[in-house]
Amino acid sequence: MLRNFSFTLPENDKNTLKKTVVLITGANGQIGKVLTSALRSKYGYENVIATDLTEAKHNGPFEILDITDKARMKEIIKQYEVDHIYHLAAILSSNGERNIHLTWEVNLESYLSMLDLACELKIDRIFFPSTIGVYGPTTPRVNTPQNTSFVPSTVYGISKLAGELWNQYYRKRYGLDIRSIRYPGVISYQSIPSGGTTDFAVEMFFEALEKGHYECFLRSDTRLPMVYMPDVIEGTLKLMSADKSDVSIACGYNLASFSLTPEELFHEIKKHIPDFTISYFPDQRQQIADSWSESIDDSLARKDWGWSPAYNMEQMVVDMIGHIKP
Repeated sequence: MLRNFSFTLPENDKNTLKKTVVLITGANGQIGKVLTSALRSKYGYENVIATDLTEAKHNGPFEILDITDKARMKEIIKQYEVDHIYHLAAILSSNGERNIHLTWEVNLESYLSMLDLACELKIDRIFFPSTIGVYGPTTPRVNTPQNTSFVPSTVYGISKLAGELWNQYYRKRYGLDIRSIRYPGVISYQSIPSGGTTDFAVEMFFEALEKGHYECFLRSDTRLPMVYMPDVIEGTLKLMSADKSDVSIACGYNLASFSLTPEELFHEIKKHIPDFTISYFPDQRQQIADSWSESIDDSLARKDWGWSPAYNMEQMVVDMIGHIKP
């Protein structure tokens, strides 16, 4: 069963818990939907402001926000007296290649506007999601170190790497408390993502249950690092609740749980759905996947703020099928 998003708050957080107002951009996305719910459980529904380009069902305050509109962003931050920002709005790897200039504007230029506003309006804490997309062909593919060679192969990866560097700059020069995680592929049952290179790991479950067959857009032996959504949320909240002195970098922390190939995931699902079949038709996303890591060294996150995933691949498959089947 899905683990509850529970954790122990530091003593210095408990007295200010109800006063913290949180803004989330990209709240309609794969992570945004689940994170919004978790944050509202933590801070109270009225204290978490969800924003996105289009309105969606949210049990709490919601505002339409084009993240490239700096004036509107400032208006919302001032209106709600925001303390923390979770900046999830972005164009992902595969979709980003279809319009590289828009991707740069959304993923980086709008983020620089947010950092300027954070300084001006004295935002207490910012979360910036990075990605394994910052890795590239020069990056060691096995047990990828925290600090290594980064030559991203997509504008998505380039924009996120640039964002990490700006994080460090604003932390050092202006003292902004910015925290970041390099997410691997995220697996979840709450929604089917689109526009990403690791989407197969979610699509496969829904296709298995609905059609009994899946056409995979990557080769069967393409190994990529993954993490299950409950661990994504737990890790993100744990980082954001950590004492500032325990957060040694503003660049993205390496984070991982398990690695898998489409073929391995297929066989694990087939244990529960015996008639499930698969075929492989690699597309343009294969080239992107080939430039990414197979496994990740996340020892710094474990050391600094106690990151530890709860799910391996087998446990994730059981939980996914249990939630999608009904």
